[in-house]
Amino acid sequence: MSLLTHNELLELVISGVLENSAPEHVNAASIDIRMGDSLLVEQPGRYSWCDLSKKQVPPMRLLEKDADGGWSLYPGDFALVNTMEVFHLPADIAAEYKLKSSLARAGLNHMLAGWVDPGFHDATLTLELKNELKHTILKLHPGMKIGQMVFWRGEPVPAHASYAARGQYNGQKDATPSRGLR
Repeated sequence: MSLLTHNELLELVISGVLENSAPEHVNAASIDIRMGDSLLVEQPGRYSWCDLSKKQVPPMRLLEKDADGGWSLYPGDFALVNTMEVFHLPADIAAEYKLKSSLARAGLNHMLAGWVDPGFHDATLTLELKNELKHTILKLHPGMKIGQMVFWRGEPVPAHASYAARGQYNGQKDATPSRGLR
């Protein structure tokens, strides 16, 4: 696999592989990604069981925006948020999400999954975020830069093995909770 750099990334934006992006979001070896308008947090309440082997998922709820149009992520909160950008990855391009370092230095953590397989299409990413601080509420706003995508080109994936044929999150537009292991 080879890393795509500025001119190749610019072509991804211009050709619509990354919809809702713009040339000014293209960096030397990544493309800036922005928060969408759908954020889920863990449902508050008493402890409950979630058996992942049975495709159960943790209880999540849509978090309403504050008066200023943003969200308050309290210390320890786990959240799922969609991106503004819609992905249409061809069979020869994979991508990897990286949190902006300035946000990480402020106590925000991108948790867990960040890989996007070739064939992921007509869908926004759902990012897993956590406020790692103990005493500070983090304000997040739709449209703010939340990270960057790094793109890799390799040999085209056969149609039957592509995420287009095997993936379960193609077409998602809002923050999407787990659909369970397949």
